[in-house]
Amino acid sequence: MVCDRWRCVVFGVSLGIMDGAGGAAGGSFESIATFTASGGETSTTFSSIASTYKHLQIRGIYRDTTTGGFSKQLGLRFNGDTGSNYPYHAIYGDGSAVYAIGNTAQNQLYTAYSGTDSSMTANCFGGSIIDIIDYASTTKNKTLRHFGGVNDNVGDTNRRLGLSSGFWMSTSAITSVTLLPASAFAAGTVFSLYGIKG
Repeated sequence: MVCDRWRCVVFGVSLGIMDGAGGAAGGSFESIATFTASGGETSTTFSSIASTYKHLQIRGIYRDTTTGGFSKQLGLRFNGDTGSNYPYHAIYGDGSAVYAIGNTAQNQLYTAYSGTDSSMTANCFGGSIIDIIDYASTTKNKTLRHFGGVNDNVGDTNRRLGLSSGFWMSTSAITSVTLLPASAFAAGTVFSLYGIKG
């Protein structure tokens, strides 16, 4: 099935990139928590995150309940902060062209094209790897990087690969991460949080 093959490609390529790019690379991964959507959830939060790791990583497959036939972004907030403290930028391609976007003073961080929606091919999910660098630091703003994409074998707006980064304008240690879908998570969406030991 095309979607299953794409999901494997996204994870295989992104893990290779992350392992060779420094930052969150190296060390061992420890599973902290996993969220599996039953369908209709408008957010999920990983809370009470211990400060015993060097970095955090979130791996996921995501489908949204909204319609429209377009790939969807995933939003993130840290420690429940809903203020305009999240600048981000991204580059993405659709097989025909490459585009760039960026915004300042957002109320959440956005990842470029992380999920499918309910108008797209059935049972097809987008895949993502999200690194949160030095999440426990109390002396620097927190940096996020993301690699992911979608492909439902239909059209350009439905097959996109994206790289994005941004930061949370706070020196507080991250103790919770909230994930926000475009509308609501479709059943079968899964996100797993890992701690990376330094």
